[in-house]
Amino acid sequence: MAINTAAFSPKQFQVLIAEQDAFGTIEAGGGNPYHALDVDSVGTPSLNPTQVLDVRTGSRVLQKEDFFQDVKTSVKEISVSGTATTAALDMLLENIMGEAEGSASGVYTFASNAGVQSVGKTDSSQAGTLLSVVIKSPLTDTDLSFKDCVVTSLTLNGDVGTEGGRVKFSATLQTGSVVEDLSDESTTVDTSFGASENYFMSSWSDTSYRKIYGVDDLVMSTFSLTLENPATFSGISSTGYEVVSRAGEFSATLDVSVKYDVNTEPLMASFNNQTQDGSTAAQATLLNNDSSLNDGAFGISIPKSFLTNVAFNEGDVMMMDVSVKAVGDGSNALVEVAC
Repeated sequence: MAINTAAFSPKQFQVLIAEQDAFGTIEAGGGNPYHALDVDSVGTPSLNPTQVLDVRTGSRVLQKEDFFQDVKTSVKEISVSGTATTAALDMLLENIMGEAEGSASGVYTFASNAGVQSVGKTDSSQAGTLLSVVIKSPLTDTDLSFKDCVVTSLTLNGDVGTEGGRVKFSATLQTGSVVEDLSDESTTVDTSFGASENYFMSSWSDTSYRKIYGVDDLVMSTFSLTLENPATFSGISSTGYEVVSRAGEFSATLDVSVKYDVNTEPLMASFNNQTQDGSTAAQATLLNNDSSLNDGAFGISIPKSFLTNVAFNEGDVMMMDVSVKAVGDGSNALVEVAC
């Protein structure tokens, strides 16, 4: 076989996601089209095969009979980052938080009294709970496909000094099912990345709806919302784990950098005076010029939160780095995100 002189740029690879209808069956791209994520780069997925490389008795070196590898009980992990577009963000938020509720189809809520969520191969309806992910190669029939994926971590962030304050994302997805080689599974793909698909911090122009720990009228330079919803995999079959559960802590943390002024200075005292009974827990919101979240307008609402950090950030102008963690009260939402 002669050498092949073809070469490919990393920018020729794509990451595609689609909602998956049934556990164990990768989405074919017909009824549920794949959406191309607007990623900065495509990282190598962590396949994490289980390997045993222990030298057995009778030899001082590893023998071929000593080697063991299994892929059925390994958790595969995919990490991606890029620009938050409408279709992709809808699927990522629905997967990590749950289906949008109420009349606003683009408002995602995680309840403060949410129970354990599980899905497996015997469930008949799994819309929104699982994703199929394709890493599409420029080589024909060499794509990698990952079925039964769940989003375990999602960060949404923005910086007014970068890309005009355009909202970016980073996400980690995991699956306990075996990886498949693809042959054009992603038959229907939405790759539109128009300006209308993006979200910008400039949409929060009414400062009365920029609020951290009850303090509004913030002059803000950066924000970062991180959602964590860990997954546990159990059972075993020839195609991998049989059940994926969400039983660990769901957490929501919001970090902002705000100008130090007469409005934000009291946050220092608030940080020091928080009480264990929760009576000092306060609201944090980043809303699109309205008192509530709306479909199509990117916004964040945390009804109750505790301060976890308040610190000076020295630059040409004195800023303050402020962090809060959402806290549940048993009745209100823990966190809501609209897009």
